[in-house]
Amino acid sequence: MEIDILELSDRSARFILSDVDAAFANGLRRAMLADVPTLAIDEVNIYNNTSVLYDEQVALRLALVPLVTSFDEFTPHEECSCEEGCPACTVSLTLSVEAPMDEEKTVYSGDLVSADPKVKAADSNIPVVKLKGGQQLVLEAIAKMGYGHDHAKWQAGVACGYKNVPVISIEGCDLCEKCVEACPRDILALGEESAEVVNDRLLNCSLCKQCVEVCGIDAISVRENDTSFIFTLESDGSYSAEELIINAVNTIRTKASTLDEILGEL
Repeated sequence: MEIDILELSDRSARFILSDVDAAFANGLRRAMLADVPTLAIDEVNIYNNTSVLYDEQVALRLALVPLVTSFDEFTPHEECSCEEGCPACTVSLTLSVEAPMDEEKTVYSGDLVSADPKVKAADSNIPVVKLKGGQQLVLEAIAKMGYGHDHAKWQAGVACGYKNVPVISIEGCDLCEKCVEACPRDILALGEESAEVVNDRLLNCSLCKQCVEVCGIDAISVRENDTSFIFTLESDGSYSAEELIINAVNTIRTKASTLDEILGEL
């Protein structure tokens, strides 16, 4: 397996995954979406809520606030040896906001105060509820480590997909320029002896094969590389894009090792 990073920022990445088949590529995609554990608010104790929202609505909104997560410092709640929650699998957060009598005040995710300074809202400007003058919201939230396959609030990868790397072959071109004009993404250009792929544009190919359809002499072919894939992913902020990729690969490695041990005992 080989990974070639094309673009990398704190919350998004684009890379080429090579020397694997479609099954492994899809396994990596699913791991980033569902198998990398994150922290999310799972229980909310509301002590005072005079806002326009019901308690359940407030709890739902808080549960969907991404929390910065340390993969190595917490254990998924279902895998922890405790029964009711402990510092190894849960974190307590509090929120206490009151609007002045003569003005409105919006409660944001950044108003959550965590007992663990390393755990905080990935974005501090997510609105939770707008309070009218004199209204108050006081609560305690319990965040637990969980998996995306149990609930979307624990899903670290919010957008993750891939496509096969395109392979374009041109042979016997008569310079008619029809394929160049047909390409919707300007991937092809006319060279001195034949049409050719423009440098650095191959990965933009959508595999629509319009160039193949207009070529009357079958000089061009477009196919998928069965062992090379272009990945695009976005993180919700609980992990950086780089951490999400690494944690997903490690998760697959751990599952494979566990399966190997089980098969070895048969």
